[in-house]
Amino acid sequence: MSPHSAANAPYRLPPRLFDARCRACWFTAAVLVLVVASFATLNLQWRQFLSLEAVHSMGRFIGEFFPPDTSPAFLRKVLVGTWETLAMSALGTLLAAALGLALALPASRLYEGHAARLRMATRLVLNALRSIPELVWAALLLISAGLGPFAGTLALAMHTTGVLGRLFAEAIENAPPGPGAALRAQGVGNGRVFLYATLPQVLPQLMSYTLYRWENNIRAAAVLGVVGAGGLGQLLAFHMGLFHMNKTATILGAMLLLVALVDALSYSTRRWMTR
Repeated sequence: MSPHSAANAPYRLPPRLFDARCRACWFTAAVLVLVVASFATLNLQWRQFLSLEAVHSMGRFIGEFFPPDTSPAFLRKVLVGTWETLAMSALGTLLAAALGLALALPASRLYEGHAARLRMATRLVLNALRSIPELVWAALLLISAGLGPFAGTLALAMHTTGVLGRLFAEAIENAPPGPGAALRAQGVGNGRVFLYATLPQVLPQLMSYTLYRWENNIRAAAVLGVVGAGGLGQLLAFHMGLFHMNKTATILGAMLLLVALVDALSYSTRRWMTR
């Protein structure tokens, strides 16, 4: 199109607010209606929650956390629980990354025209794995694996496999097809095409997904102990159940410190990989 014809071309005005073509406007309105309906049906007792009596009770409860228990014997227990939580999250994430990659290959269409016969079946498996929360997985696995961090590690691995498998499959399908097509034109098989063309392109993205899930699994591992899966969560459930609030404060402080350290490490690693 010449500059003259482009200058004389009619301009399309944006649709009027809540016009039939303004899908974003209608979607926003529907979300707002849903939010208002949620507040109306939940029977939230804001007046009681913000009353002086409630504020006084919460202040008294928070005051029971101080001073935290810093005795050497208890700090050793907290250190062991912190290490268990860290080990559970790291090993569970590592297993999930390996299993997720193994399931992502049949769950993705490697190139245009690829049959991908197992794609739908594998994606259903991934959906089933991630639809069950870690706490439910841990409760189920405690029957076979028993109390302790082993059940927690398996629970994290099962749920995270479903999450990473889906993310890995999307990354593989969205990889630029050029290098793979060039290798296939030379008669290279799908396995070598994936190793030498697709994987190098998506590896930084896969590592970023894995590190992000490791951050989430630190928090999940700290909670899994509530059902007896070891780590800081098990210490937290035990001492909170006995109303040992000073010990509970120490455990919560260890959780916050562990999450902050892992978040900082993961963020620094992801930034280093994307440079």
